[in-house]
Amino acid sequence: MPELLAENSPTTQSKYQVRFDIGRESLARVGAADIVVWVDALGLGDTAAVLEALEAPTSVVVAGLTNRRAVAQWVLDQQVGRGSRVSIAVVAAGREGGFASSDLLAAGAVIDALVALGIDFTSPEAAVACAAFEGLKNAVGHLFTASVSGQELIADGQRDRVSAAAKVDSSTEVTVLRLASELGRATVA
Repeated sequence: MPELLAENSPTTQSKYQVRFDIGRESLARVGAADIVVWVDALGLGDTAAVLEALEAPTSVVVAGLTNRRAVAQWVLDQQVGRGSRVSIAVVAAGREGGFASSDLLAAGAVIDALVALGIDFTSPEAAVACAAFEGLKNAVGHLFTASVSGQELIADGQRDRVSAAAKVDSSTEVTVLRLASELGRATVA
């Protein structure tokens, strides 16, 4: 398990409600958050490793472009249920050892959906990811299929998987990997 940074380190983005970073190693950088939104747009990552990298009582939910609004609503419902503001770390999975444009766009889409619901105290990093989605939302279908990850899947005969992953708000399903209670206990879903 990576060592969490001191909460006052700038890399934790702790003064913001919505934080953003890329890659599993960033789970330590964004510090402790009430909710981690793990964004793996094409479903290529290892969610078990994400849970191992995070200390309880952090709730963990999986998002992509397809369920961004549903996930944002789930986050808002958690906040309302707690009766207080929650901290949210949106983490784009990325490629093994590198950048994945599909995950950045999907993370930006999740942040955009959070902002639309009024959860808008975002770090500059989160604002940039959101702006990337806003500026490119009309091209996400093409960008998903033309990306490195998309091209690899297409070459492997999985064009339908890539095309389906590029459909904004096509799903209302929310996958909760772990739900932390207000008392600090976590359950694995």
